[in-house]
Amino acid sequence: MHARRIGAAAATAVALLAARDLIQKRHALLRNFPVIGHARYLLETIGPELRQYIVTSNEEERPFSRDQRTWIYASAKEENNYFGFGTEVDVEHVQGHAYLKQRTFAGPVPDAHDPQAPLPSAKVLGGPRGRAKAFRPASVVNISAMSFGSLSGAAVTALNKGAALAGTMHNTGEGGLSPYHRNGGDLVLQIGTAYFGCRNEDGSFNLDKLKDVVAGAPVKAIEIKLSQGAKPGLGGMLPGAKVTPEIAGIRGIPVGKDCASPSRHTAFSDVDSMLDFVELLATETGLPVGVKSAVGEMGFWQELATLMARGDRGVDFVTIDGGEGGTGAAPRIFADSMSLPFRMGFSRVYGTFAELGLTDDLTFIGSGKLGLPENAAVAFALGADMINVAREAMLSIGCIQSQKCHTDTCPTGIATQNPWLARGLDPASKATRAAVYLRTLRKELMKVSAAVGVAHPALITATDIEIMNGDYEARTLAGVYGYKDGWGELGPHLADEITALLTTKPTAVHKPTV
Repeated sequence: MHARRIGAAAATAVALLAARDLIQKRHALLRNFPVIGHARYLLETIGPELRQYIVTSNEEERPFSRDQRTWIYASAKEENNYFGFGTEVDVEHVQGHAYLKQRTFAGPVPDAHDPQAPLPSAKVLGGPRGRAKAFRPASVVNISAMSFGSLSGAAVTALNKGAALAGTMHNTGEGGLSPYHRNGGDLVLQIGTAYFGCRNEDGSFNLDKLKDVVAGAPVKAIEIKLSQGAKPGLGGMLPGAKVTPEIAGIRGIPVGKDCASPSRHTAFSDVDSMLDFVELLATETGLPVGVKSAVGEMGFWQELATLMARGDRGVDFVTIDGGEGGTGAAPRIFADSMSLPFRMGFSRVYGTFAELGLTDDLTFIGSGKLGLPENAAVAFALGADMINVAREAMLSIGCIQSQKCHTDTCPTGIATQNPWLARGLDPASKATRAAVYLRTLRKELMKVSAAVGVAHPALITATDIEIMNGDYEARTLAGVYGYKDGWGELGPHLADEITALLTTKPTAVHKPTV
C-alpha cells in the first residue's frame, strides 16, 4: 500500500512536470520533449565536472589541467607529488613548451632540506627609494589579491593563516581589509578604484582612513590596482543584495545598495599625478608603494619609466598580471581577449625599464598562472623578482575548478557568501594545506635553480630556457622576447648579495668547556 502511494505521487509529479513543459514557451526543447528534455540541462550544469573526470586527458583541460591540479593537491596534502613512467607532454611535437637547461657543474647552492624552504626576495622592497619601512620579503612566493566578498570569510581566514605558517605575504584584494585578514599573515593592502575601506561617502579617496587601516594591521606594502588581467579597464558591480552589514562596514559603503566601482581612479588622472599619489602614500605611511596592472597599450609604461628615470619620484614595485589570470566574474570578451598574456606583457614592461637601466631600482612581481614550478621559472628568467599565486592557492584549500565563482554556488565554500556552503570549509586544516603548498612551490623552485646551477630562481637567465617550436626549432627565451644582453638578470651586487645570503652557513656557537 505504501509503495503504491509513493508510485502514485511520483507519477503525479511527472505528469505535472510534463504538463508544465508542454504549456511553457521559453524552451522549445522542453515543449517538444517534455520531462526527458531536462536531462540536457542537467548534463549542461555538471558539464565541467564531467569533462574533468571523464572526457579530457590529463593535459587537455583549462585553466588548469588534471596533472597540474593533481600536483597542487598532492603538494598541499604532503602526499607523493611525483609522476611515474614519463612525461605525458608531447615533447617531440608540441609548440611553445619551455625547457630549462641544466648545468653539469654549479656554483654555491643553498641547503634544499630545510622544511620551511626559506627563499627570500633578492631585492629589498622600497630600499632603492629609501622608504622608511623598506624590507626584504621573506618569500618570493606570495598570495595574490582576492577580496573578501569574492571569497568567503572561511577561505580568506585559511589563506591568511596559511600565509603566516609559510612566512609569505597575503594581498587583501580591493575589497578592503576584513577581520578574516587578521589571522597572523603579513599583508599587502590593495587600493582599487572604489577605495574600499579608505573612501568618503561620495567614493573619493580618504587619506586619514587609509592611515587608520594601515596602523591597525600588519600591512607591509600598499598596491594601487590599475587593472587586472582577466578584466582590464572594467569596474565591478556589487549588487545590493550582497552588501551585508559586515561587507558594508569593511568597504565603507551603504548597506543593501548597489555599489559600482569606476573603471578608472579618481585620485589621479595621468602618470604624473599617479606618481604624486604614490609619493603621498609612501610619505604618509612609510610603506613601499607599487602598482598592479595588466598590459595593453605601452604608452603608460614608457611614460612611467621616463618619469622614474629622473630619480625624484617612482613606484617601489610593479605587479604585472597576465591576461590568463583569474577572476571571480568577468565578461567572456574581457577574460578571453583583453590584455596580453603574462610572458608577452611582462617582457614588454621589463624591457621598457631595462632600456633606461632602471630594473635594479624596483621590484618586479608576476601573476597569472605562475603557481606552477615551470611557469614560475620562466617568470623569474624574464626578470620577475617575486610571484603571486591566486587560483593555485584556492586549489590548495580545496577548490575543484567547478568554475562557479560567478554564481555564488561554489560547492567547496571558497568563492561564495552562502553560509551553508562556506561552513564546509574548515579554516584550520585548510590553512595547513595552503602553507604546505606554498613551501612546496618554494622547494621546487630551489630544486630547479640548483639544477640550472644557481642559488636563487632570480638568477636563472633568459638564455637558460629554450622555447620549442615543434621538433625542428628551439629559441632561447631571450631570443623569443627580444631581450638584450643582461636583460632579466640581477645587477652584480644584488646577485652576489642573494647568493651569499642563501649559501653562507651560520657560524657555530661553541660553548666553553668546563
